[in-house]
Amino acid sequence: MTTRRLALITPVALATLLAAGASWAQSTYKIGELNSYKAQPAFLDPYKKGMELAVDEINAAGGINGRKLELITRDDNANPGDAVRVAEELISREKVDVLSGTFLSNTGMAVADFAKQKKVFFLAGEPLTDKLTWQGGNEYTFRLRPGTYMQAAMLVPEAVKLKKKRWALIYPNYEYGQSAVAAFKTLLKAAQPDVEFVAEQAPPLGKVDAGSVVQALADAKPDAIFNVLFAADLSRFVREGNTRGLFKDRPVVSVLTGEPEYLDALKDETPNGWIVTGYPWQNIQTAEHKAFLQAYQNKFKDYPRLGSVVGYAMIKSAAAGLKKAGSSDTTKMIAAFKGLQVDTPFGKITYRPEDHQSTMGAFVGKTKNDNGKGVMVDYTYFDGAKFQPTAEEVKKSRSAP
Repeated sequence: MTTRRLALITPVALATLLAAGASWAQSTYKIGELNSYKAQPAFLDPYKKGMELAVDEINAAGGINGRKLELITRDDNANPGDAVRVAEELISREKVDVLSGTFLSNTGMAVADFAKQKKVFFLAGEPLTDKLTWQGGNEYTFRLRPGTYMQAAMLVPEAVKLKKKRWALIYPNYEYGQSAVAAFKTLLKAAQPDVEFVAEQAPPLGKVDAGSVVQALADAKPDAIFNVLFAADLSRFVREGNTRGLFKDRPVVSVLTGEPEYLDALKDETPNGWIVTGYPWQNIQTAEHKAFLQAYQNKFKDYPRLGSVVGYAMIKSAAAGLKKAGSSDTTKMIAAFKGLQVDTPFGKITYRPEDHQSTMGAFVGKTKNDNGKGVMVDYTYFDGAKFQPTAEEVKKSRSAP
């Protein structure tokens, strides 16, 4: 609007316009979300759709205590420094009420530290490192998904049943991969003291030299393999492993591989019989999941991925916290989230007061190549509450140097 036009507005009209703007701001809660959309589209495109579905449902039902939700998203370029810059922009420029999101563990940790320094509430949806809620946990950060310790704890009993002594490990060399392998080694060694870890391959994230990695693992002659690769790294590893016979008569235990965003990419290269965590969306028969599945398919004409569930449940969690707190005040939000119960497509979850980790669980089953399409079969849902360290163990991990 030009200076001349502004001059023509009467004081009463200007006051009316300003009041309308203030009224709109007061009538909404802004959820600021940052994530690695360009770097990890297989997971995060469905994740964004899950968030949008949750916002639509909440607003259609009248919002939060009469106030609508507004979602503001930004890309963090899969870079911790950019993630902090974007988080600052969301808080300072956009004036968001809730800070949320992140995918990679290193970006999640950077934003968690930002939240601690700035004393703002942060709800992490996806980062899986245990340092987010345990060793490096802080008062301002809460997490939705089961972390690396929890998923390893779900897989270790299945690994023990294999009765294999010599294990090889393959993981991306950054916080998530390191955390997942550390948890698996600790838990497997406790359950099977004679186990040996005969090889470790830790390529940079997104830069796996699949031929060299597969050959190194094969040379170690392991009895079994624990895999933590995902996305394009996983596809390259599977393709080369199939070609070189790495998986022949050699069981693989793998985090995340049963998620449709990664099975879809494997297609007819999907290996049979890997023991995995994942999301068998086609066959979950609970009422909560059926309602979510129908709503998602009606809106997007597509099936959900695990990212869809995470995005949906994260927004539902933020809304439940805002409703309970009656405000977006940081102190009130922290108090509201401690012990907060939320209905999700996987059933009711609780955010534990002692570590701010939700009790969201995961499905454990096996991969199957079903006529050229990767699916997850023989699965069981494991309640996350049964695979978490005790309050005393959490306290000890947080006080460790």
